[in-house]
Amino acid sequence: MRKLLSLFAALAVSLVALSGCGGREHPYTMDYTVAVDTVGHYLLVDLDLSMTPGSGPVTLNMPRWTPGYYEMLDFPKHLCDFAATDAAGSALEWEKEGMNRWKVTVPGDGRVKVSYRIYANRRDVGSSRVEGGIAFVSPAGVFMHVDGDLQHPVRVRFRLPEGWEKISSGLLPVEGTADTFQAEDFDRLYDCPFLLGNYYTSDFEHEGHPYHFAVETPEGIEESGFREDFCRIVSAATRMMGDVPYHNYCLIHMGEGAGGLEHWNSQACYTDGTYRFTDRNHHVRFLSFTAHEYFHLYNVKCIRPAELWPFNYDTEAVTPMLWVSEGLTCYYEFRLLLASGVATPEEALVRLSDYFSRYAPFEGQHHMSLRQSSYDIWLNFMNEDANERDVRINYYFKGPVVGLLMDIDIRRHTAQAKSLDDVMRGLYQRYYKELQRGFTEDEFWQEVEKAYGGPVPHLRALANTTETIDYEAYLKDAGLYVDTASWSICRVEDPTPEQRDFLEHLDLI
Repeated sequence: MRKLLSLFAALAVSLVALSGCGGREHPYTMDYTVAVDTVGHYLLVDLDLSMTPGSGPVTLNMPRWTPGYYEMLDFPKHLCDFAATDAAGSALEWEKEGMNRWKVTVPGDGRVKVSYRIYANRRDVGSSRVEGGIAFVSPAGVFMHVDGDLQHPVRVRFRLPEGWEKISSGLLPVEGTADTFQAEDFDRLYDCPFLLGNYYTSDFEHEGHPYHFAVETPEGIEESGFREDFCRIVSAATRMMGDVPYHNYCLIHMGEGAGGLEHWNSQACYTDGTYRFTDRNHHVRFLSFTAHEYFHLYNVKCIRPAELWPFNYDTEAVTPMLWVSEGLTCYYEFRLLLASGVATPEEALVRLSDYFSRYAPFEGQHHMSLRQSSYDIWLNFMNEDANERDVRINYYFKGPVVGLLMDIDIRRHTAQAKSLDDVMRGLYQRYYKELQRGFTEDEFWQEVEKAYGGPVPHLRALANTTETIDYEAYLKDAGLYVDTASWSICRVEDPTPEQRDFLEHLDLI
């Protein structure tokens, strides 16, 4: 424990040091204080903004969406009672500009105090929630940045209600404090949610990195073996990708609900409200869900389409490659369940088949390609129109199946020397580590060609087609087939030696 605490302290010192942002000087400072109104479901926000004396008016900007949640949530609609004063408390003039900007007059000494309330009563992972003895803070919907300057350090202090004891986040507290956090810039702050209140926590170290679990409804968590299974998933991903892209990791699991969201060194998910799962299928489904959000650390936080970085929080980040970011991450749920050993081959195939059955029997696949679904997600996220399956597909469902087909074909063409894993590792090494940027659509297919050893028009067609895919042409070599009665992907009962070799490489035997 002493070693763990020392590591946390060292990381906190490093985080504070980042406020200089590589030596860049900043002509102003931003310090937030947030209090919690548990009765009215509000977050009470105060901002101390110190500008250069004599500077002109300042425009403050609040995001309209949050990374990973591909819907315009229009966070400013939850803001009320905006006010601005000088250091002495005298009101300053301000005016609203558009939907998410506030232009404030700056007094001669440059000191501005801004206050507002955020109504926090939504139960989704992209929005904030205050109820009873707990608060979830989604930073993109709470904090404003100076318009046009996301690359600016920011400090946040929480004033907890009496009796509240804990604050959990991927950000670490400033050294010597328990309630104050500093982010190197607003992109980092917006991607670091907070859980406040009284709840179950567990701190431990795994393979040289500190982990923090924060769980709102922990019933059954100790006897479920969840922590051990999670660590096995982490180890499997590390073996697959070569390293971990973080110093510390925070897992925030809230109560009963739906949805999860990946963050740069954390995940925030709703659960079944208990870890005493009704049956083994529910248990494996939750492990798959957790593996999905974890693998996003690689595939979307590091390996990201060029359109997703840098972010523009004012408008949609439209890209044809979300089927890679989300659909292939769904495929890697399947791979991590197998590689970690937390699920049997039969259990893992059930999870993959569940995705298959959600699009394969329906007409929508003949009206929308996988690539097109990436464009239109900003229109169709959470869209529950009655005709949805008749005219659209969801990349969450078709993406993992196409991922399996691509993986099989690369393995077949290279006699198991290469796989889709090599594509992911190549993207991670080349564009995240070396070039420190996102990849274009053509660059993605170049990495596929590199692993495959030649042109791949047939694989590219899988993302563009609205025709029924010839699944047998891919699955047969791998000892798999489609059961159209249940729309499941199954193993053949008596595989040939070649098929057995394929199944072994896929961890399906």
